[in-house]
Amino acid sequence: MNGRGSERRSSVVIGGILIAVGAVFLVGRQMNIDLGRAGWPVFVIVPGIVLLLLVFAVGGLGGSGFAVAGGIVTVTGVVLAVQNQTGLWSTWAYAWALVAPGGVGLGLLVYGALTRQRDLALAGAWALLVGLALFLGFAFFFESVIGLSGGRIRGLDALLAAGLVVLGLVIVALSLRPARRAR
Repeated sequence: MNGRGSERRSSVVIGGILIAVGAVFLVGRQMNIDLGRAGWPVFVIVPGIVLLLLVFAVGGLGGSGFAVAGGIVTVTGVVLAVQNQTGLWSTWAYAWALVAPGGVGLGLLVYGALTRQRDLALAGAWALLVGLALFLGFAFFFESVIGLSGGRIRGLDALLAAGLVVLGLVIVALSLRPARRAR
Protein backbone atom coordinates (compact mmCIF):
# COMPACT_ATOMS: atom_id res chain seq x y z
CA MET A 1 0.00 0.00 0.00
CA ASN A 2 1.33 3.46 -0.84
CA GLY A 3 2.01 6.17 1.74
CA ARG A 4 -1.25 8.02 1.04
CA GLY A 5 -3.37 4.89 1.55
CA SER A 6 -1.62 4.10 4.82
CA GLU A 7 -2.06 7.69 6.00
CA ARG A 8 -5.76 7.58 5.11
CA ARG A 9 -6.21 4.28 6.96
CA SER A 10 -4.49 5.70 10.06
CA SER A 11 -6.73 8.76 9.97
CA VAL A 12 -9.85 6.63 9.68
CA VAL A 13 -8.80 4.50 12.68
CA ILE A 14 -7.99 7.55 14.82
CA GLY A 15 -11.26 9.24 13.81
CA GLY A 16 -13.21 6.08 14.62
CA ILE A 17 -11.59 5.88 18.04
CA LEU A 18 -12.47 9.50 18.79
CA ILE A 19 -16.08 8.91 17.69
CA ALA A 20 -16.37 5.81 19.90
CA VAL A 21 -14.87 7.52 22.98
CA GLY A 22 -17.05 10.58 22.53
CA ALA A 23 -20.17 8.44 22.06
CA VAL A 24 -19.46 6.46 25.24
CA PHE A 25 -19.14 9.66 27.27
CA LEU A 26 -22.27 11.20 25.71
CA VAL A 27 -24.34 8.08 26.37
CA GLY A 28 -22.99 7.89 29.93
CA ARG A 29 -23.87 11.52 30.52
CA GLN A 30 -27.38 11.15 29.06
CA MET A 31 -28.06 8.03 31.14
CA ASN A 32 -26.64 9.75 34.24
CA ILE A 33 -23.95 7.08 34.70
CA ASP A 34 -20.96 8.09 36.80
CA LEU A 35 -18.16 6.46 34.85
CA GLY A 36 -15.62 7.66 37.40
CA ARG A 37 -17.21 5.75 40.27
CA ALA A 38 -18.86 2.61 38.91
CA GLY A 39 -17.22 2.32 35.53
CA TRP A 40 -13.66 3.42 36.18
CA PRO A 41 -12.28 0.18 34.65
CA VAL A 42 -13.51 1.59 31.33
CA PHE A 43 -10.55 3.97 31.58
CA VAL A 44 -8.31 0.89 31.36
CA ILE A 45 -10.39 -1.08 28.84
CA VAL A 46 -10.72 1.76 26.30
CA PRO A 47 -6.96 2.39 25.96
CA GLY A 48 -6.52 -1.37 25.53
CA ILE A 49 -9.05 -1.40 22.72
CA VAL A 50 -7.37 1.66 21.20
CA LEU A 51 -4.07 -0.24 21.18
CA LEU A 52 -5.81 -3.18 19.49
CA LEU A 53 -7.30 -0.86 16.87
CA LEU A 54 -3.88 0.66 16.18
CA VAL A 55 -2.95 -2.74 14.72
CA PHE A 56 -4.96 -1.74 11.64
CA ALA A 57 -3.14 1.58 11.30
CA VAL A 58 0.40 0.39 11.99
CA GLY A 59 0.60 -3.15 10.58
CA GLY A 60 3.85 -5.07 10.26
CA LEU A 61 6.04 -5.87 13.25
CA GLY A 62 4.89 -2.73 15.06
CA GLY A 63 1.32 -3.96 14.75
CA SER A 64 2.14 -7.12 16.66
CA GLY A 65 3.54 -5.02 19.50
CA PHE A 66 0.33 -2.97 19.66
CA ALA A 67 -1.72 -6.18 19.58
CA VAL A 68 0.15 -7.68 22.55
CA ALA A 69 0.01 -4.44 24.54
CA GLY A 70 -3.67 -4.05 23.67
CA GLY A 71 -4.44 -7.60 24.76
CA ILE A 72 -2.69 -7.11 28.10
CA VAL A 73 -4.31 -3.74 28.86
CA THR A 74 -7.80 -4.82 27.74
CA VAL A 75 -7.73 -8.03 29.78
CA THR A 76 -6.44 -6.08 32.79
CA GLY A 77 -9.39 -3.71 32.44
CA VAL A 78 -11.88 -6.56 32.18
CA VAL A 79 -10.44 -8.23 35.29
CA LEU A 80 -10.65 -4.91 37.14
CA ALA A 81 -14.26 -4.46 35.99
CA VAL A 82 -15.24 -7.88 37.31
CA GLN A 83 -13.45 -7.24 40.59
CA ASN A 84 -15.02 -3.78 40.88
CA GLN A 85 -18.51 -5.24 40.45
CA THR A 86 -18.01 -8.23 42.76
CA GLY A 87 -15.63 -6.78 45.35
CA LEU A 88 -13.43 -9.87 45.00
CA TRP A 89 -10.12 -8.01 44.90
CA SER A 90 -8.25 -10.94 46.40
CA THR A 91 -8.67 -12.79 43.10
CA TRP A 92 -5.53 -11.01 41.88
CA ALA A 93 -3.77 -13.94 43.56
CA TYR A 94 -4.61 -15.91 40.41
CA ALA A 95 -6.20 -13.46 37.94
CA TRP A 96 -2.71 -12.36 36.87
CA ALA A 97 -2.66 -15.47 34.66
CA LEU A 98 -5.44 -13.97 32.55
CA VAL A 99 -3.32 -10.85 31.98
CA ALA A 100 -0.06 -12.64 31.19
CA PRO A 101 0.18 -15.07 29.50
CA GLY A 102 -3.57 -14.83 28.67
CA GLY A 103 -3.64 -11.23 27.39
CA VAL A 104 -0.40 -11.74 25.48
CA GLY A 105 -1.92 -14.80 23.83
CA LEU A 106 -5.12 -12.92 23.02
CA GLY A 107 -3.16 -10.14 21.34
CA LEU A 108 -1.08 -12.57 19.30
CA LEU A 109 -4.16 -14.61 18.37
CA VAL A 110 -6.02 -11.51 17.15
CA TYR A 111 -3.01 -10.18 15.26
CA GLY A 112 -2.20 -13.54 13.70
CA ALA A 113 -5.82 -14.02 12.63
CA LEU A 114 -6.09 -10.52 11.16
CA THR A 115 -2.83 -10.79 9.25
CA ARG A 116 -3.44 -14.43 8.27
CA GLN A 117 -0.25 -15.56 10.00
CA ARG A 118 -1.39 -19.00 11.11
CA ASP A 119 1.73 -19.77 13.19
CA LEU A 120 1.40 -16.53 15.13
CA ALA A 121 -2.33 -17.09 15.73
CA LEU A 122 -1.62 -20.64 16.88
CA ALA A 123 1.13 -19.46 19.27
CA GLY A 124 -1.31 -16.88 20.62
CA ALA A 125 -4.01 -19.51 21.07
CA TRP A 126 -1.62 -21.71 23.03
CA ALA A 127 -0.52 -18.81 25.25
CA LEU A 128 -4.19 -17.97 25.85
CA LEU A 129 -4.94 -21.59 26.77
CA VAL A 130 -1.97 -21.66 29.14
CA GLY A 131 -3.23 -18.47 30.79
CA LEU A 132 -6.71 -19.96 31.18
CA ALA A 133 -5.28 -23.19 32.58
CA LEU A 134 -3.15 -21.31 35.11
CA PHE A 135 -6.13 -19.15 36.07
CA LEU A 136 -8.44 -22.12 36.56
CA GLY A 137 -5.81 -24.17 38.41
CA PHE A 138 -4.83 -21.38 40.78
CA ALA A 139 -8.47 -20.30 41.21
CA PHE A 140 -9.38 -23.87 42.16
CA PHE A 141 -6.55 -23.99 44.68
CA PHE A 142 -7.06 -20.53 46.18
CA GLU A 143 -10.86 -20.63 46.30
CA SER A 144 -11.64 -24.31 46.88
CA VAL A 145 -8.68 -25.41 48.99
CA ILE A 146 -7.70 -22.23 50.83
CA GLY A 147 -10.99 -20.31 50.65
CA LEU A 148 -9.29 -17.05 49.72
CA SER A 149 -12.52 -15.13 49.10
CA GLY A 150 -14.06 -16.35 52.33
CA GLY A 151 -16.49 -18.85 50.82
CA ARG A 152 -18.48 -16.09 49.11
CA ILE A 153 -18.75 -17.98 45.84
CA ARG A 154 -21.10 -20.97 46.02
CA GLY A 155 -20.45 -23.91 43.73
CA LEU A 156 -17.23 -22.41 42.49
CA ASP A 157 -15.19 -25.50 43.34
CA ALA A 158 -17.34 -27.67 41.05
CA LEU A 159 -17.34 -25.04 38.31
CA LEU A 160 -13.56 -24.64 38.44
CA ALA A 161 -12.98 -28.39 38.48
CA ALA A 162 -15.26 -28.78 35.45
CA GLY A 163 -13.41 -25.93 33.75
CA LEU A 164 -10.09 -27.69 34.34
CA VAL A 165 -11.47 -30.89 32.83
CA VAL A 166 -12.84 -29.11 29.75
CA LEU A 167 -9.66 -27.09 29.22
CA GLY A 168 -7.56 -30.24 29.63
CA LEU A 169 -9.70 -32.02 27.03
CA VAL A 170 -9.27 -29.12 24.60
CA ILE A 171 -5.49 -29.10 25.07
CA VAL A 172 -5.22 -32.88 24.63
CA ALA A 173 -7.46 -32.80 21.55
CA LEU A 174 -5.41 -30.01 19.97
CA SER A 175 -2.17 -31.81 20.77
CA LEU A 176 -3.29 -35.11 19.25
CA ARG A 177 -4.72 -33.81 16.00
CA PRO A 178 -2.67 -34.57 12.90
CA ALA A 179 -0.24 -31.90 11.76
CA ARG A 180 -1.12 -29.96 8.62
CA ARG A 181 1.26 -30.30 5.75
CA ALA A 182 2.78 -27.20 4.23
CA ARG A 183 1.49 -26.44 0.74
